[in-house]
Amino acid sequence: MSTDMREQVRRRYADLAVKSGDGGSCCGDSCGCGSDSGSEARVTDLSNGYSRSEKDELPLTAVGASLGCGNPVALAELHPGEVVLDLGSGGGIDVLLSARRVSPGGKAYGLDMTDEMLALAERNRAEAGVENAEFLKGQIEEIPLPEDHVDVLLSNCVINLSTDKPAVISEAFRVIKPGGRFAVSDVVFLGSKATLPDDVLETVGLWTGCVAGALEKHEYEALLADAGFDDVSVEVQNTYDPETIEGLDTEEKRAALREVPAASAFIRARKPEAG
Repeated sequence: MSTDMREQVRRRYADLAVKSGDGGSCCGDSCGCGSDSGSEARVTDLSNGYSRSEKDELPLTAVGASLGCGNPVALAELHPGEVVLDLGSGGGIDVLLSARRVSPGGKAYGLDMTDEMLALAERNRAEAGVENAEFLKGQIEEIPLPEDHVDVLLSNCVINLSTDKPAVISEAFRVIKPGGRFAVSDVVFLGSKATLPDDVLETVGLWTGCVAGALEKHEYEALLADAGFDDVSVEVQNTYDPETIEGLDTEEKRAALREVPAASAFIRARKPEAG
């Protein structure tokens, strides 16, 4: 990720961490993750991704700091004894849920580059009473864990933020154990975004919080396959209605996005067994 892009993302998430830590939330339409105005609608709707019982397991500040576009913990089908890594762990919602599901004997790591988010996540971990979770500082393009270390890699609408997605996928492959799983929620375009006008791409990017822009569905599949993953699938969960995206203020813009829709998706893959 470029230095300028990284700083934009860091600043945005630092502000959210402070807001959530002070008792605020970013789960409503008035708190946008993608622009400084804070007035646009957001992709995230936790009622669609997480069950009420899951949210009730966690501190409100963990739920309030989530900017996800799905529930990768449910996608991953975790088991006791497994080691899990969440890329871009934020306030810790997916790490804390994962840690409970891999107990006893398992562990959940969260990786984030933002000091404020890491501090918030650690407070949430302590409040939740979760002992088998650890939060690490670092970049998702350079994961500070050894190779073949985790059974499952999660991420929730974060890989789209990177301007070096091949590096992220390569690092994911490196740290996952042979036979381990890639289970990610993310935003994709369903078609060629090259055909979308620049002002439409910019508007959708702001709305989703994707500073660097989402991949096309086939690009995601190709990146995973090229990195060495098997059993690659991109399963669309929710196609975003152009009528709901503030800023798409003409029928021409809305029509363009109907031709190449943006969608949340579950992305699955598996690292081949050794030998």
